Amino acid sequence: MKKKLPFPIIMVAVAMIISACDSTNNKTQNMNDKVMQTNSTSNMADLQRANDQLYAGLNDLFKGDVEPLNKLWSHSETITYMGPFGGCLTGWKEVKEEFQKVAALKLGGSISSKDLKVYAETNLGYTSCVEEGENIGPDGKPVKVSHRATNIFHLEDGEWRLVHHHTDISSQLEVAYDMELK
Repeated sequence: MKKKLPFPIIMVAVAMIISACDSTNNKTQNMNDKVMQTNSTSNMADLQRANDQLYAGLNDLFKGDVEPLNKLWSHSETITYMGPFGGCLTGWKEVKEEFQKVAALKLGGSISSKDLKVYAETNLGYTSCVEEGENIGPDGKPVKVSHRATNIFHLEDGEWRLVHHHTDISSQLEVAYDMELK
């Protein structure tokens, strides 16, 4: 004859098993959280470096050199650019042509990102900042610029590539270059 375990003993055993499983899941989750934090921290530092490359590339562009930006941007046909001269460009071909036009203006001066915020996940991240600096107008006089910007990056082959850049329209540049912005 088999002895049956009393119901309370069975319930205690089940509760202990569930508790042990939950503890293991919590440990696994905590380990996963630490890995995500490590990846996120590493990604944030790498993304900030990519953002720094963007502003160094823009400063090179103001001198007429488009190559640093060409290297940083994704060459996808889904990228978008909404710069300080207005409009919305889509695809690498349009963005590359715009850079060539801006490089030809040789705006001079420099710009940097202030109040930088960096957000990075596994393969997508963005920065927001205020772009501040000055360009040189066609009359040779400095033109102060200050506008908000958002930059979206995607991880491609282990490198952060820019897929979207959006700034406020720059009324300062519009006046200096006597342009009607779109």
